[in-house]
Amino acid sequence: MRRQVLLFILALSLSTVFGQVSYSIPEEMEKGSLVCNLAQDLGLDFKRLKSGRARIHSGDSAEYIELNRERGVLLIKERIDRETLCGETTPCALHLQMILENPMELFRITIEITDINDNAPSFASTEKRFEISESAVIGSKFVLEKAIDADIGTNDLQTYSLTPTNNFALKLENQADGSKKVEMVLQKTLDREHQEQISLLLTATDGGQPRMSGTMQITVNVLDANDNAPVFTKSVYKATITENSPRGTSVITVSASDKDGGSNGEISYAISNSKRRLSDLFQIDRKTGEVILIGEIDYEKTKLFQIDIEAIDNGGLSDSSKILIDVTDVNDNSPQLKILSKSDSILEDSPENTVIAMLSVNDPDSERNGEVKCKINDDIPFKIQNTMNGFYSLVTEVALDREVASQYNITVTCSDEGVPSLSSSVTLTLQISDVNDNAPVFERSSYEAYIVENNTPGLSIFTVKARDADWNQNARVSYILEESSVNGVPVSSYVSVSADSGVIHAVRSFDYEQIKDFQFRVKAQDGGSPPLSSNVTVKIMIQDQNDNPPQVLYPVQTGGSLVAEMVPRSADVGYLVTKVVAVDVDSGQNAWLSYKLQKATDRALFEVGLQNGEIRTIRQVTDKDAVKQRLTVIVEDNGQPSRSATVIVNVAVADSFPEVLSEFTDFPHDKEYNDNLTFYLVLALAVVSFLFITCLVVIISVKIYRWRQSRILYHSNLPVIPYYPPRYSDTLGTGTLPHVYNYEVCRTTDSRKSDCKFGRAGSQNVLIMDPSSTGTMQRIQSEKSILDEPDSPLEVGHMGLISVLKVGTQYENDINTFKGVS
Repeated sequence: MRRQVLLFILALSLSTVFGQVSYSIPEEMEKGSLVCNLAQDLGLDFKRLKSGRARIHSGDSAEYIELNRERGVLLIKERIDRETLCGETTPCALHLQMILENPMELFRITIEITDINDNAPSFASTEKRFEISESAVIGSKFVLEKAIDADIGTNDLQTYSLTPTNNFALKLENQADGSKKVEMVLQKTLDREHQEQISLLLTATDGGQPRMSGTMQITVNVLDANDNAPVFTKSVYKATITENSPRGTSVITVSASDKDGGSNGEISYAISNSKRRLSDLFQIDRKTGEVILIGEIDYEKTKLFQIDIEAIDNGGLSDSSKILIDVTDVNDNSPQLKILSKSDSILEDSPENTVIAMLSVNDPDSERNGEVKCKINDDIPFKIQNTMNGFYSLVTEVALDREVASQYNITVTCSDEGVPSLSSSVTLTLQISDVNDNAPVFERSSYEAYIVENNTPGLSIFTVKARDADWNQNARVSYILEESSVNGVPVSSYVSVSADSGVIHAVRSFDYEQIKDFQFRVKAQDGGSPPLSSNVTVKIMIQDQNDNPPQVLYPVQTGGSLVAEMVPRSADVGYLVTKVVAVDVDSGQNAWLSYKLQKATDRALFEVGLQNGEIRTIRQVTDKDAVKQRLTVIVEDNGQPSRSATVIVNVAVADSFPEVLSEFTDFPHDKEYNDNLTFYLVLALAVVSFLFITCLVVIISVKIYRWRQSRILYHSNLPVIPYYPPRYSDTLGTGTLPHVYNYEVCRTTDSRKSDCKFGRAGSQNVLIMDPSSTGTMQRIQSEKSILDEPDSPLEVGHMGLISVLKVGTQYENDINTFKGVS
């Protein structure tokens, strides 16, 4: 099989790459025959064909060719008959497109179908009869029927031959359309009496290999003389007809004349046979010569008709002429749109000029009727571009935003330039896929919330809400408490945030008196990759609750002494005795205090200011009024429910301090307080005594140890250096304890609650050391003499015991004296 391949690549400015290849194959190839190795010719590998889902688009043509992706070759799918496919059109070609995706690529493939000699010339009829007068002059022409050969080129009809050639010769005349006009020319006078009927054989032969031919039998009946043939008024008639004209439309009227008279001058008209079977489209009136349209004319199929006509008289003489009919185009075809490839969805962050669809547009009309312009609907971020003749690409014009529009219905409308204009449209639906390009946005720029103190831990305070304009997972918002501290404490120990709902819970119970407000930041983060986030400031305001009673600052209530306010007996009405001062650590109305006199020795003598707590006299003080006045004042706040505190104010109605002192010493006191004081004094004395005895035992033990060491040294002939412990003295044989103690007793109006103060010892024992006493002890001294020495350990122990007994006696006397004073 002979195959010619022409390959060239056309690079475009768009992202889509186009290529074009041309091939030539003969018709009538067997089904499955190899056409070409397309992958090799285009420089594509098999993986690209598979990944790009390569496919062949044949337009309106039947699917004669198929693509084998595995081998990258084009194969014959259906047997191709060039005559059926193209008729007389040359060259005959299949125009295909191969489309690849990801990225989109389009390749144009032209396959020329070459003719083979598979059709023999044929005549419309197998027999043709002529009646020719014997008077016909030499040179008379008789038009013969043309043979038809569906092949083209060298395979088409080439020659005619006529046998025998005794009376007639064959004359061929080339015509404008490439066909041959066949005429039989009389070259020898006929003689009816010699030969009444002549049989001829017309043979049409093509130029193929091998040659093929067709024949037609010609029978000539020789008649009596008719010596004038008809003659057409024109050798060529021209007419114009509009396509789609209705049947019965008169195209043109032809005429011929015959000089003969009678029946020999009567002329009839006929259309000669031709390849195009024009008798199916046009009909000529045999008598009038009017040519009438009897079929449908389509400009897109045939633009020009050439009709061979003949005029024949009754004597058998004839003349021929031709009619050239131009077909005028009418805009009767709308543009034909076909989607070659399209994307159903596209990412919203796709760059500009991203191809989303490829279309082919064809209008079979001619000139302006076939000029097509395409446009898309307004207000969408797309544009349509003419990439090559008849092919358009739909691309993005600007950046897309799914949050503005998640879907586009793109209507492509193609209109021709005809009058009236015809148009076709197709609608594409494109989904915009989401990209995480929007951070969550809180409903407010900042939040403030209130919570009453003493709340239950875990209580829901309020909810923050953020929205994300993205879709699906990219719009799923999680809430995170950002790390910070409040007064040095992590904020997470105060509040928590629900990751899904944004509900803020109190982690602890708040105390308004410790913290009145605090703020923190909450971050909203989406579920995209990478995630986007935003944050907002939240301020929590603690609202006060009446959970603290008033606190009295003055007068101070103590258990150790009695404080009394003095009022002279000369005090007049409204005399300011004192002022009760109280505070409430709560705030607002919970801290508004009011003062009331709850109990009083004499209610008719004093009153308390409701707002200021001032205690004043409400009448003149008289001598009959008791010196000792005890007032109980209650202080209440304004909370709900209210809280209160009481204070006792002692008032002395007297003009001098001695009078007051003598009265107030008789005030009863709490026996339990006295018992506690005695218990603590005895306990302190016991502890001091224990420490003293412990120290004394330690000192005696050390002395005995040193004495025993000195005895060992005495018997061992070694020098002995006496050692005296610090603060040791045997002056006057009084031991190691000081003798003088100072006691200071302070007496007040409540002497039984006064403290005892012990002074330090009046003197310190001093250790006196004589250098001469460091001499070596004599071994001749007796044990008794050692025992009689003043610094003997036994002597020291005796004196220490006496001192302990003295101290104990002294403490006991102090206690008795203290109780007597009380």
